[in-house]
Formats: sequence, structure tokens, C-alpha cells
Amino acid sequence: MNQEHEPEATRRDASDTESSRASRGWWDSNADEYQSEHGAFLGDDRFVWGPEGLDEAEAALLGPAAELKGRRVLEIGAGAAQCSRWLAAQGALPVALDLSHRQLQHALRIAGGVSEDATALVEADAGALPFRDGSFDLACSAYGALPFVADPVRVLREVRRVLRPGGRFVFSVSHPIRWAFPDEPGPEGLSVGASYFDRTPYVEQDEDGRAVYVEHHRTLGDRVRDVVAAGFRLEDLVEPEWPGWNTQEWGGWSPLRGHLIPGTAIFVCTAEAGGR
Repeated sequence: MNQEHEPEATRRDASDTESSRASRGWWDSNADEYQSEHGAFLGDDRFVWGPEGLDEAEAALLGPAAELKGRRVLEIGAGAAQCSRWLAAQGALPVALDLSHRQLQHALRIAGGVSEDATALVEADAGALPFRDGSFDLACSAYGALPFVADPVRVLREVRRVLRPGGRFVFSVSHPIRWAFPDEPGPEGLSVGASYFDRTPYVEQDEDGRAVYVEHHRTLGDRVRDVVAAGFRLEDLVEPEWPGWNTQEWGGWSPLRGHLIPGTAIFVCTAEAGGR
């Protein structure tokens, strides 16, 4: 009788290839559960930057909503393309890119089975974007791709390549300080349990040692240096505070923790002229 084994959680090195393969497999396998559990919070056409619930409609990190009309926007790690759908509603011309075929199938489901012209869907790796140089005015990523790749500068350079000079890229990731705390929403998640400076990736692996989920830790300084190395200028670093209306728990995120330590970091970047 075959028994399904739970993945083993560990900290070990994971190459870019192994990380990419694990991410594709994990998101294809877990997309249904993810959308079922978080779909109501994410909405069908809402642009939310993270579990705190900061909306782009309020934050305007990509610029005023009134100025999005006609702008070509690339969303990296789009999932079911909720953010791109919001952008399309503002008159932008978004392309929603994701590594996971199943996540993009959910994008089609939400759109009624048709990929609308206003929200193009592309299945591709963020480290090898299938677009010409300078194809986009703006780019964005809400917890997409960057936390899961071993070589974030490679992804950032690809985003820089497909942006026009002066184009803005805004992306959110887990706040690096969260890596020092257990991934628990309750009181047990409030005591430091690991070194903030330990950059060893978090890996879940099967019984044969193959990675099935990989997440990479970068310190705040690492993220800033990555942004600059890729040819961007860092314009702002946003650490959303937990709002009083948000009572949900999402993994290690919760009102308890959110009122004490930041859970999300949002980087607002501008593509330098001639930077690669």
C-alpha cells in the first residue's frame, strides 16, 4: 500500500534550475487550493500588494490611476492575473506572465474562459522574458517570481531590459525580517528563532531529496544592491502597516504580528537610461 509522504522542510542550497523546476511543479499542484483559499481576498480584479491588504488603487505606487491608460504593463508572477485585470480596468494594456500553467488556467476561468485582448496571458520563466527590449512602460510583481529564484539579479536585469528607459518597476516580497521569526501567526511567531543573516534557502523536498518548494532569503541590503546592480534606481521602499480592518491570517501573517513587525517590503524602482 502506497503512502503519500509529507515533504521534509530543511535549509540547504538550491540552484536556479532546481528552484525553477520546484516552483513550476508546486504552483501547478497547489494553484487550485491557493485560489480557493485566497481568491476571495485577492478578488477577481483587485490589485493588492500583500497580505496586509494595501491596494494599488490607494497606494498608486505605479503612478496615478488616471495616468495608466494606454500604458504597456508587464506583471511578473501574475498568478490568476487579478492585478493585471485591475490594470486593464484603468485602461492600461497589461501582459500577465507566470511560470505556472495551472495558475494561468485560473486566470482564464475568472475571465470566463477567454483571454481578453486587454489582459494577455503568457506562460514563461521570469529569468528569460520573451519580449523585445523596451517593450513596456511599467512592470509590477506582487510576491511573484523574485522570492523563489536563486538569481534575482538575472530576473531584475530581464525586467530592466524589457522596460523603456525611465520606466517604473514595483515589486513586493516577504519582508526580510520575517526570516528571523518562525512562520507562525500566533504568539509563538514573535520570538526570534533564526539568524536574519542566514541566507540559506528554505527547501521542502521529497523522500528522494528532490526540491518541491524553494524560497530564497535576501536581506534588505541584498535586495537594494540587487536592484542597483540590475540597472535600477531605488525610488522608495514601502513597509505597509497592518490596517485595523484586516482580521485575516495568511500563513505567518496576522494582525498580531502585523502590528509589531513588517511582513511585506515593496520596492519602487526606475529603470536607469542605458542600464543593463
